[in-house]
Amino acid sequence: MTSDVAAPASETTAANGHGEAHSTAGLKALLIGSIGVVYGDIGTSPLYALREAVVAASNGGEVTSFAVMGVTSLILWALIIVVTLKYVLILLRADNHGEGGTLALMALAQRAVTKAAGTTTTRAAAIIVLLGIASGALFYGDAVITPALSVLSAIEGIKLVTEALDPYVVPLTVLILVALFAAQSRGTARVAAFFGPIMCVWFGVIAIGAIMPIMRRPEIFLALNPVYAVSFMLHHGIIGFVTLGAVFLAVTGAEALYADLGHFGKRPIQTAWLFIVLPSLALNYLGQGALVIADPKAIENPFYRMFPEWALIPMVGLSTVATVIASQAVITGAYSLTQQAIQLGLLPRFEIRHTSESQFGQIYIPRINILILIAVMLLVLMFRSSSALASAYGISVTGTMVVTGMMGFVVIWRVWRWSPIAAAALIAPFLFLDLTFLAANLLKVLEGGWVPLALGGVVMLLMYTWRRGTKLLFEKSRKLEFPLAELVTMLEKRPPQRVPGTAVFLTSDPISAPTALMHSLKHYKVLHEKNVILTIETAATPRVDPSERVRLEQISNTFTKVALKFGFMESPNVPKALAIARKLGWQFDIMSTSFFLSRRALKPAAHSGMPRWQDHLFIALSRTANDATDYFQIPSGRVVEVGTQVTV
Repeated sequence: MTSDVAAPASETTAANGHGEAHSTAGLKALLIGSIGVVYGDIGTSPLYALREAVVAASNGGEVTSFAVMGVTSLILWALIIVVTLKYVLILLRADNHGEGGTLALMALAQRAVTKAAGTTTTRAAAIIVLLGIASGALFYGDAVITPALSVLSAIEGIKLVTEALDPYVVPLTVLILVALFAAQSRGTARVAAFFGPIMCVWFGVIAIGAIMPIMRRPEIFLALNPVYAVSFMLHHGIIGFVTLGAVFLAVTGAEALYADLGHFGKRPIQTAWLFIVLPSLALNYLGQGALVIADPKAIENPFYRMFPEWALIPMVGLSTVATVIASQAVITGAYSLTQQAIQLGLLPRFEIRHTSESQFGQIYIPRINILILIAVMLLVLMFRSSSALASAYGISVTGTMVVTGMMGFVVIWRVWRWSPIAAAALIAPFLFLDLTFLAANLLKVLEGGWVPLALGGVVMLLMYTWRRGTKLLFEKSRKLEFPLAELVTMLEKRPPQRVPGTAVFLTSDPISAPTALMHSLKHYKVLHEKNVILTIETAATPRVDPSERVRLEQISNTFTKVALKFGFMESPNVPKALAIARKLGWQFDIMSTSFFLSRRALKPAAHSGMPRWQDHLFIALSRTANDATDYFQIPSGRVVEVGTQVTV
C-alpha cells in the first residue's frame, strides 16, 4: 500500500545556504572531527593498497625495485591529482548550499540545467537524474565493501604473530562487524567524539613507523618524481594497466571529502588533508616502498612489517579501531544517502530515527542497517581474505568518481558560468584519469568486481522503478481526480453539514481534490469548519530556511492551501512546520485538527507504461514504504486513513 502524498520531488529553490554555518564552531574541533569521519576510509588504505599494487605489477614473478618505485610513484601522484587537485581544490567549491555528495551535486546540476532551459523537465535534467541514480547506487556497493575489506585487512595482521591464529581471522572479523552494526541503533554521537583523536594517533603512528625504512633506503624519495610512474606504465603494457586498478585502492574514500562537506565545511577538510593526512599517507607509502626494496619478501604484508615485533599486537588493535571508524563513516554515509534519495523521490519511505537531539545529521535507518550487514557478512564469508576482496573494491568508487566528474562539468559550466570550453578543459583531464582507472578496474570483473556492479545494478533498478512508477501513478491519479477549484465552488454554493474543528487533507497534487476529501464527503457527507489542502514539497537544496517553510493561500472562507517545503536532507515534521503558520495568521491547534490520508492498494493495470514485471516490483516497493503518519511525524491519534484501490 502507498499513500498519495508520495510525490515526485519538487525542483523548487530554497533559501540562503548554510555553507558558512560552521564558522561558529572552532576550526580546531572541526579539523579533528573531519580527520575522524572524513579520512577514515582513505586513511586505512595503506593496510592493503601498496601490497596489492606491487603484487599486480609483479604478475606472480619476482618483486623488482623498478616495479616498487613505479607503483609508489603512481600511488603518490594519484593522491596528488585525484584527491588534492580534483576534490580538495575544485569539487569542494561545487557545494549545494553548503552540502556536498553525489545526490547534492545531482540536485544542483539538475536545477542549473532546468533553469537554463526554462522548463520544468528537460532531456539534460533527465540524464543528470539518471547519472545521480547510477552514482548513488554504486555508493551502496562502496558502503558494503569498505567495512568487509577494511576490518578483514586489519585482523589479518594477527597472522604475522603466529600462523596458528590464521583460522580465527574470519570469525573475528565477523564478530567485530556484527558488533559494529548492532551498535548503530545507539547513534554515533558519543562514539564520534573519540573518532578524531584516535585517527590523529593513527596518522601519526603510520608516519612515524615509516621513518626507519626510509632512512635505510632514502632513494625511495625519487618516487616523488612522476617520471617513475610514467616509465613504469610505458614499460609494463597491459600489466601496468592492471596495476592501475590496484593503485586506485590508495584513493578510495576520496568521495567522503565531498560527501561530508556539509558536516565540517570546506576549510577544515582542506586543512586536514594538506597538513596532516596527505603527508602521513605519503610517508607511509614511501616507507612501505623502501621496506619492500630492501626485503622483497616483506610484500606479504609491508604495512605491518614496518613495525617491530613487539608492536604488532598494538598495531593490529589500532588498525582494527581505525578500520571500524572507516566503516562507521561509510555506514553513516549510506544512511544520509538513503535519506536524500527518499526526499528526492528515488526510494520509498523508510523509517528514519534521529539519534541525537543536538546534531542534525545523526540518523539511523534500521532497514538499511540490516541489509548492509547481511551483504557485508556474505562478502566476508565468500572472499575470506582482503586480497581476494580488493578485486571487488575499485569499480564502485571509480564509477562514482566518473559520474561526479560529469556532473561537476555541468556545475562549473552552468552554475559558475564558465564557458563550456573552459569547463571542459578543467574537468577533462580528471575525467580521463577516472575513466582510465575505471577501465583498469573493469578488468577485475570476473575476480570479484561483479559484486559492486551487481549490487549497484539492483539498487539502480529499484531507484529507477520507484521514480518511474510514482510519476506514472501521479499522472494517472491526476486524470481521474476532480479539479479542486470546481469542488470548492460547488461546496460553497451547496455546503454539506458542518462539524467543528479543522481537517487537513494531505495530497501530492494541490490542483486536484484529494482522494481522502472525496471519500470523506462520499461516506460521511459532512465537512469541517476549516479545511486545509496540504502539500509537502522537496526543495533541490539540502535545507530550507524556516521563514520559507510555509506558504499559505486562502481559496475560500473554509478552504486553505498550505505548502510545506523541506530540504532533501531534512526529515519532514508536519506538526512542527504547521506551528510556523501561526505567524502567518492561521490558528493551528493540533488537538482540534484531524489529518486525512488516502491509503492506496495498488494493482497492476493491463497497460501501465511499464513492463508487467516492473509493475509488480513497484507495487512490492510501495508495500515496503514506511507509514506516512510516522514519516511525516504526525500524531497517530489525529490521523484518519481512507482506503482506495488504484491500478498502476
